[in-house]
Amino acid sequence: MIRKAWGYLLVMFVLASIGQTAAEEKWNEMKSRHFIVYYKNTPRGFAETVLNNAEQCYDAIVDNLGFNSYKGWTFDDRAKIYVYDNKDDYVTSAQQANWSAGTAYYLKRTIRTYPSAAGFFDTLLPHELGHIIFHEFIGHRGNIPLWFDEGVAMYQEKAKRWGANGKVQQALKDGTFIPLSRLAGIRLQSDSSRDLIELFYDESASIIYFLITEYGDFKFLNFCRNLERGDDFLHSLERSYPRFKTLDELNAAWVSYLEKN
Repeated sequence: MIRKAWGYLLVMFVLASIGQTAAEEKWNEMKSRHFIVYYKNTPRGFAETVLNNAEQCYDAIVDNLGFNSYKGWTFDDRAKIYVYDNKDDYVTSAQQANWSAGTAYYLKRTIRTYPSAAGFFDTLLPHELGHIIFHEFIGHRGNIPLWFDEGVAMYQEKAKRWGANGKVQQALKDGTFIPLSRLAGIRLQSDSSRDLIELFYDESASIIYFLITEYGDFKFLNFCRNLERGDDFLHSLERSYPRFKTLDELNAAWVSYLEKN
């Protein structure tokens, strides 16, 4: 869990391209409708498994978020997944931190990882694709709160989708719960406490779960369409969920839901 949380931090902090590219290294490639998997000495069977799982994640994320009319990307615009031979290769060749399990570059529609990365298929892949698809849908805007951005990605992980509420309910009981008004101001840093990081992601996943399961994916889709049109976050929220004019009102409804379930 801790390694995964630190891996997510890297995704938010690193958006620039890295030194080496496919053209500079000897990569094999495998293609599907939406993805190209690049690999070197990794067994072809593993690369094929990555490709198939990526397509399954793509379909599941579009369905989870209600983005059924989402055109996405295909063929010439396919997303790229680079699978390094092992952790050492990933850290050295991709120039990543030793604690990182994977990195997503949203603007480049690219993911970099290695075969033994913890939770690759269950957590890392759906999480990073969740980020990419969400940003592709709403446009690459810089005014989306971090908790919302991360919540959308965390919601794609089955364990987080159905398990985050329990962690947040416990935080309510022991007094460590972070209200949305404060959550919106948190900026995770490399020296942030592990407890803060974990609670931040649990709460982010829980609030997205609340919005989608309690009010339906159609309202959530409208919310995202408002963001796509360029509306600011709170205005988009109120237009799609009229009862929530402020984060405090959303927070109160969310807490009430958690206390009743």
